[in-house]
Amino acid sequence: MNTAGRDKGMQPLLEVENLVKTYSRRRLAGSGEGVRALDGVSFSIFRGTTLAIVGESGSGKSTLAFCLACLEKPTSGAIRFEDKDIVTLSEKDLRAIRRQMQLIFQDPASSFNPRWGVGEILIEPLALQGNLGRDEMRTRAHALLEQVGLSSSMEAKLASELSGGQRQRLAIARALMLEPKVLILDEALSALDCSVQAQIANLLVDLQSSCGMTYLFITHDLAMAAHLADEIAVMSKGRIVEHGAPNKILNQPQSVITRELLAAVPRLGFAGTRVAES
Repeated sequence: MNTAGRDKGMQPLLEVENLVKTYSRRRLAGSGEGVRALDGVSFSIFRGTTLAIVGESGSGKSTLAFCLACLEKPTSGAIRFEDKDIVTLSEKDLRAIRRQMQLIFQDPASSFNPRWGVGEILIEPLALQGNLGRDEMRTRAHALLEQVGLSSSMEAKLASELSGGQRQRLAIARALMLEPKVLILDEALSALDCSVQAQIANLLVDLQSSCGMTYLFITHDLAMAAHLADEIAVMSKGRIVEHGAPNKILNQPQSVITRELLAAVPRLGFAGTRVAES
């Protein structure tokens, strides 16, 4: 577990304070009724560490991801990134923040242009920035493909020709093209079979070690959370109901929802192990 930032009293890279997100819902009579998807969420993440947000469907996990990635505006509360409250920033200033916090989804193919090859998919984020020449972008794309365990010879393939695990590796490589400081992984492993999940988890561990990546790992799987995270926060009905080190969460669960999540996981023996790449 990487606790260096906390042990040295360093400032968190990302700090969320009393975050609230309410969606309006129209009644048949026409009056509005608010649905609170996030209800006073607070936590901190230090550089080079992983916080896992664990909860059932509808607990508010994805709403949290969208707020942190600046794709949804919170109703109230603060999101401080490098000690700057991004909730108060203008749309122009948010563009630079979005580059620093990249979101990876459960199904990356939905965000890929189906007519583009792997190389074009990777180059797109940098091309939109307009700061590098095409040869330089292509060189960076080749290096990242190799770094995530894909061959640079795959650059002409369509995303539809890749396996699920390969598409997720491609999504990670594309996120890394912009050299972000935080990766937000929203159920990014849940659509993969167990062996491929373990391989991608190993990749994330290696990238954190080599690049100092900071992760917010959103999942319903406590076993995978325990494998990857320095800390786990359990969410239910828009609130964090339990927060602590993986061993404490697994061995001394305090909330009913945590015990229910534990009961649903048949493979806690996976936590702490690494699986050889196939």
